[in-house]
Amino acid sequence: MKRKTFKAELLAGHKDSAVEVPFDPATAWGAEAKALWKGRRGYEVEATLNGVRFESCIVPRQKKFFMLVDTNVLKETGVSTGDVVSASVRLAAD
Repeated sequence: MKRKTFKAELLAGHKDSAVEVPFDPATAWGAEAKALWKGRRGYEVEATLNGVRFESCIVPRQKKFFMLVDTNVLKETGVSTGDVVSASVRLAAD
């Protein structure tokens, strides 16, 4: 799948941090959302945040899409809520 690159503000979430993804993965990649965990569907992705590679997922919420960013990635990149970050994502291989 083609990698998508964008800039976004790091947002605080109720569990992990996240960045808003400026596209619909179903449209951009022609992929269907799959079960991630109980009650949540989305897309598993291979991502970078300010050059740091990690695995994550993109989930829909309120007609938008968000990529989750865990605490370990925040520590490694040195970013915090409100920072504008460079992100890239591609659909993870099955």
